[in-house]
Amino acid sequence: MNMMEPPLSPPPCDISDDELVSISVRDLNRQLKLRGLNREDIIKMKQRRRTLKNRGYAASCRIKRIEQKDELESERTTEQVDIEKLASDNRSMRDEIDRLYQNYEALKKFAIMKNIPLPPDLDTL
Repeated sequence: MNMMEPPLSPPPCDISDDELVSISVRDLNRQLKLRGLNREDIIKMKQRRRTLKNRGYAASCRIKRIEQKDELESERTTEQVDIEKLASDNRSMRDEIDRLYQNYEALKKFAIMKNIPLPPDLDTL
């Protein structure tokens, strides 16, 4: 029970809260009639039932929201790890491209220095 919710007044008959929430409306009406409760007590029992059901719905919504939040946070962490790996792979590839380009430039310079003819398509790179 939430600390802000006021406690429910005691029920006018001996139906437990669990039974009150789980019993069908038709069966509840029959039970209340058989117990000879007056109209005011019947209304109180129905209000109590509605309050208990609402608390149950609110609790299940809270649980669902927490589970959904945990799931989204887990997905977010996985996505962040994937992004970091892609960024690292990207840096590695750029470093490799730079290294290969430097090797190409060194070989090209060596070929020019030694008067080694270069194919026309390499001359334009």
